[in-house]
Amino acid sequence: MNRVIPMLVGLVMIVGAAGHIFSPELYAQMIPAFLPMQFANISAAVCEAIVGVLLFVPKYRANGGIGFMLLMFAFLPIHVWDALQDAPAVGSPTVAVFRLVIQFLLIYTGWWIYKLHLTQ
Repeated sequence: MNRVIPMLVGLVMIVGAAGHIFSPELYAQMIPAFLPMQFANISAAVCEAIVGVLLFVPKYRANGGIGFMLLMFAFLPIHVWDALQDAPAVGSPTVAVFRLVIQFLLIYTGWWIYKLHLTQ
């Protein structure tokens, strides 16, 4: 389980990075209008790909965990902003609040991966 979760998170990050590149329209509604769309998409893709690869390499898994945690912190303001909208980007206001709660779980997951693999 200690190796499965980081690799699963890494796979999700790599698939997400590919999605930003090959299907940017899927992410368009989640990017606030005040951010440059193409820059936000490419930046997210690069960061997600780097974190994903780090999580697959045992030597760098702790770095991947902290990178994942920081990336989830970076996405947190977008989730807060979305939860405060009358019409959230994805789903209902209830779904937006649920996504916000999940974001904190993801932040903790990054910290957990980091702590678990820090000395390995």
